[in-house]
Amino acid sequence: MKAASLKITTWNINSVRLRLPLVADFLKSQAPDVLCLQETKCRDAEFPMKDLHSLGYEHIAINGQKGYHGVAVISKRPLRFVEKRDFCEKGDARHICVEIDARSGPISLHNFYVPAGGDEPDVDINPKFQHKLDFLDEMRDWIVTEGVARGRVVLVGDLNVAPLEHDVWSHKALLKVVSHTPVEVEKLTAVLQAGAWIDAMRHFVPAEEKLYTWWSYRAADWEASNRGRRLDHILVSEALGGGLKRLDVLRDARSWTRPSDHVPVTIELSD
Repeated sequence: MKAASLKITTWNINSVRLRLPLVADFLKSQAPDVLCLQETKCRDAEFPMKDLHSLGYEHIAINGQKGYHGVAVISKRPLRFVEKRDFCEKGDARHICVEIDARSGPISLHNFYVPAGGDEPDVDINPKFQHKLDFLDEMRDWIVTEGVARGRVVLVGDLNVAPLEHDVWSHKALLKVVSHTPVEVEKLTAVLQAGAWIDAMRHFVPAEEKLYTWWSYRAADWEASNRGRRLDHILVSEALGGGLKRLDVLRDARSWTRPSDHVPVTIELSD
């Protein structure tokens, strides 16, 4: 008998209403137990609840705002809402935490959308970059002071940093490009170390191999150029590390009609 598992997907959808047909197709074909979306870009009252309920995803927790940001957790399994933390006190909808039942015990699931940081990696001229660094610092402090990674915990989302050399198409070319600068890498690494998190994606794909989840809209032919970055992440606490079973990065999703620039990333955990 096949051992039971829990499938969790993270996907920056870049407008859930605009790309609802893609979400529906993904849920029908891949059938994750839980789908975590970022950049939903709609207020809670505008979220397409009924459409997702009709697909068998009856349990939904959302943190939205008009036109920007927004995160959601869509689940076949019952969810218990835990919190929506306002990082940096800006009122942005960038985090939600829920608890999910699993056979081996409840799992706390955090869904994040970290600020992109603008185009210039210079805090003196780009307040968006300063905001990103401050956000990562607050994440680190929060993990330490609140013991976030204790127990059975999963942290997913668009963290907007590609920390490793082979998380980008060219380490040398991107050292001065937002998402791979040394200061961003340092701060995300501090977040990882604060919870002794296990990088679930790199558990399956060695650090010396290229691994991407995002390809820019600016590329005339994203597939031919393949100038990708790994901006989307799944982290698990030490208590869950032994239960990691499978990883799937659905690269083909980048070629779908009117796609997001991010693709879905799914892990399977022992239930």
